[in-house]
Amino acid sequence: MPNKLSNAKLSLKLFTVLHRSTVAVQRPAWHQIQQAGLGPSDFAVLEVLLHKGSLPISTIGSKILLTNGSMTTAVDRLAAKGLVERVEHESDRRTKIVSLTSKGRALIEPIFVEHAAVIEAATAGLTYDEKLQFVELAKKLGKYAASANLGLD
Repeated sequence: MPNKLSNAKLSLKLFTVLHRSTVAVQRPAWHQIQQAGLGPSDFAVLEVLLHKGSLPISTIGSKILLTNGSMTTAVDRLAAKGLVERVEHESDRRTKIVSLTSKGRALIEPIFVEHAAVIEAATAGLTYDEKLQFVELAKKLGKYAASANLGLD
């Protein structure tokens, strides 16, 4: 019978394996985005607008985990290229709604189709059922870590 790892050592092993597997899956996805001429932030903004529709800048930032400053920079860059546009919110003039332009939609749609295929290929090492199990376990781990007081206050 193999030696059992202590809980602390197993936690460290989990962290290392999770990090390495994340990097291995992300590498081809980020490469594909770069080959398409986009940076990760610009791609993330375009992707969320493609799938969620027009949104306030702050909502986009919270969905893709960018700070307000980084969001403003990304939206400015995309607007300068004619890929997104800002419009005033109907009831709150302080809030700007960001929307894909037709040029932005024409750019992101084929890039995202290829992106999804790259991710599917990168995760093909797991069966469908294993992917479902992994998603549930990763959600559980993430929710716990986010809610636990881990000295970040």
